Amino acid sequence: MITRPAREPYLEVHQTHPEPITPYEQKLAGSLTEIFTAGATTLTEVVDGLNALGLHGPDGGPWTDDNFRAEMRRLGN
Repeated sequence: MITRPAREPYLEVHQTHPEPITPYEQKLAGSLTEIFTAGATTLTEVVDGLNALGLHGPDGGPWTDDNFRAEMRRLGN
């Protein structure tokens, strides 16, 4: 009898996204990757990083803790 080790759970990239990724979502994801790679660990650091990169919030203004949370909720649904 051959036994195999248990497989780790995995999630395919974008497998839970209901529709194609928009250019805005791609840019936001790339920006977040850059910010986290640079060492951001807090919400304030993430928001500051988005603003430093010049990526505008969903309303066209600067990112804030509140609109970042709201946008992550919206994108997560």
